Amino acid sequence: MAENRDGADQGFLAAYFPDLLDMPMFHPPNNGSRLEGKFRLPFGYQMDASYYYLRLKWRVPCGPNSIVTFPGASWLKPWYWWSWPVLPLGLSWHDLRASTIGYEEEIPTLIIQTTFYITLMLCVIVSMWRHRHEDDTPLCKFWVPKSLWAEYGFYIQGFIEKLLTPLCIVGSFILPMTMVPITSHPLVGWTLSMFGALVLLSATVHVLRLPFTATFTPWLLSLGCLVVMASPYYRNGLIRALAIVGYTAFASPFLWWTVTQVTKSKTVRVEKEPSRSQSLIMKIC
Repeated sequence: MAENRDGADQGFLAAYFPDLLDMPMFHPPNNGSRLEGKFRLPFGYQMDASYYYLRLKWRVPCGPNSIVTFPGASWLKPWYWWSWPVLPLGLSWHDLRASTIGYEEEIPTLIIQTTFYITLMLCVIVSMWRHRHEDDTPLCKFWVPKSLWAEYGFYIQGFIEKLLTPLCIVGSFILPMTMVPITSHPLVGWTLSMFGALVLLSATVHVLRLPFTATFTPWLLSLGCLVVMASPYYRNGLIRALAIVGYTAFASPFLWWTVTQVTKSKTVRVEKEPSRSQSLIMKIC
């Protein structure tokens, strides 16, 4: 690693191009004319050479908004799709990427995932239509042997209600997010993630026979949170933070209501198989 000779933020450039230390400071000309020569970049041009230069092959448009960098947590860098709308300028970074290297690497994976979710949604709709006249017994009951359900049906039902149901709902949000390519465009990433969560929640509602409104409440609240965070009408960051805090306070009672509804105990109908003596008596009668 090269030594940062000037102690400034652009140690890479200063170390490999020492002549820049003696060059005048660059300021964009007001008339838009093209300058000739070498210039030092001011503090506003924080350029990461390992990505912006080597990856873009030195073809970087020069301007105060051409390069957008974010200090802080490594998992909130602008090339990760989930960093927006946490960091509102992420879209500006992706606009620059779309005009340079593009998204050819991510498109096949996005198409495959979209096809998978659409197919799964169609399967869920068909299954819901076929089982529309049945009771509220979870479909997973039919995957358990009758003898095992007769002995432990009460405990299996309790496991489904208290543990499996919350895990399935949380997993319906986490799994689609982990499947989206991390360098996708934020709008595409969030759209596919929310659509995947909608499909998986629909499957969860159908298989576990959960209340429709309560199960989809977290999805609606998540969508509202994205709208609140991405709104462009905040005058400053403080108002934006207050809006997010206010929305969190608004959503908390609905989330608690969802938890109480999806974990509510149901009446379990356990039909024990008759013993041999009972079967003999029934035949005699």
